[in-house]
Amino acid sequence: MTYTVDPRVDTYIDALPDWQQAICREVRELVHAADPEVIETIKRTVQPYFVLQGNICALLAAKDHVNVFLYDGAIVPDPEGLITAGHDNKTARTVSYRQGEKINEQALTAMFKQIIANNRAGGWRKIKGA
Repeated sequence: MTYTVDPRVDTYIDALPDWQQAICREVRELVHAADPEVIETIKRTVQPYFVLQGNICALLAAKDHVNVFLYDGAIVPDPEGLITAGHDNKTARTVSYRQGEKINEQALTAMFKQIIANNRAGGWRKIKGA
């Protein structure tokens, strides 16, 4: 897929161990594939964010895993049980991937698409009436 990259996101990913780079690049591909209008940027000084009329997700590499923060206001269904943390968080929930774990591409892409649709409908805060 062809999309515009933010070189700062490349800098963030390139500095990671190979296995974390692979996870981040796969998530990056999936979020861009969810909608061709997705834009990537850096927020909080160094953290990669993917946005479209609001935040979709962010990446944060930790020592032994990569966190994908889903900015969905905890309203996007998770029938495959991807969410690993933040179940009661009012802003974002987390999907963590460890070395060797396979990403459920279909389920994660479906969540990205729903977050994007919610953003286009005014965002999760408007949808929830929050």
